[in-house]
Amino acid sequence: MQLRFVGCGDAFGSGGRLNTCFHVSGEQVNFLIDCGASSLPALKRYGILRDDIDLVLITHFHADHFGGVPFLLLEAQFGKRKRPLVIAGPPGIELRLTRLMEAMFEHSSSTKQHFELSVVAIEPNETREFGAVKVSAFPVVHGDSGGPFHAYRIEAEGRTLAYSGDTQWTETLVGAGHDADLLIAEAYTYDRPVKNHLSLKTLETHLPEINPRRLILTHMSDEMLRKLDAVPHTAASDGLIVEL
Repeated sequence: MQLRFVGCGDAFGSGGRLNTCFHVSGEQVNFLIDCGASSLPALKRYGILRDDIDLVLITHFHADHFGGVPFLLLEAQFGKRKRPLVIAGPPGIELRLTRLMEAMFEHSSSTKQHFELSVVAIEPNETREFGAVKVSAFPVVHGDSGGPFHAYRIEAEGRTLAYSGDTQWTETLVGAGHDADLLIAEAYTYDRPVKNHLSLKTLETHLPEINPRRLILTHMSDEMLRKLDAVPHTAASDGLIVEL
């Protein structure tokens, strides 16, 4: 199974990085984790076939994580996609998607697709199965708008992948990432506290109890990117491929 960082940037495009979107593919699975506004051109850049994607998991409704979904759906419609597609995320996702579609492409939310589209809400602390992908949602803390906010623990093809989403430190991250084969964690700043976001130094304090087999940092600010030479962990970059 392979994970590709289609985009690993923040909302401000720090370091020229694209919005958050991770592509996971294997013998039985093909899905996205988040689909920020820049995701469609990035998927095309890396030659990822959108019609092969079965599932899009959304952590929250900020545009750098969710804003690419209308473009994905519009291309699927005009490209006459036939394969079913599931878009899953926090409660309220169906209404949020409808509003987003209408804001970006008027009347698009009422257009009947050529393919089966399922929009599924995942409750906090709920575990759902989507084919060969088992997803557990953990509530995290990222402000008052754009939520609810999820971290995900994902099991597929004998591997466990965890993603913090955007969040300040919360104890639910321990359960989400405990003993995971790979933990992808926000490290927005190096050590400076920022409300609703996670600093590297705060994350490092809790790494022994999370105990991931591998850690990759993502969603880094310009401040954090300038310090990467002094960071002893792997940092994501757009296009990075990780074997799981």
